[in-house]
Amino acid sequence: MMVDHIGIAVKNLDASIKAYEGLGLKVSSRDEVTSEGVKVAFLPLGESRIELLESTNPDGAVAKFIEKKGEGVHHVALRVDDIAKALADAKANGLQLINETPRVGAHGHKVAFVHPKSTSGVLLEFVQR
Repeated sequence: MMVDHIGIAVKNLDASIKAYEGLGLKVSSRDEVTSEGVKVAFLPLGESRIELLESTNPDGAVAKFIEKKGEGVHHVALRVDDIAKALADAKANGLQLINETPRVGAHGHKVAFVHPKSTSGVLLEFVQR
């Protein structure tokens, strides 16, 4: 298991991309996940990535996050080889799952979330590429 990416909720994807490019990072890919109501951009950072998320739905999770907490770190994503096993292990160890089964995320990867109540206030995402 390793950190796949750190998700950062932003109000304006293009402006945020410009800021991160000012740090020397470059966008490797962009995607829109209509089921989640977000546009995303990934910027490689070593073996991991930064994911910038802009809501396309005013009632979506990212929009609500920004409304409540402002822009900033939204989640930490852990890359796993077997997402079903990662979910089963998390549940067996008493963690509260948001998703009992994986769903499709950016780039068609399987994703599932662990509730922040179980992880000291941090929303965790499992990603199986």
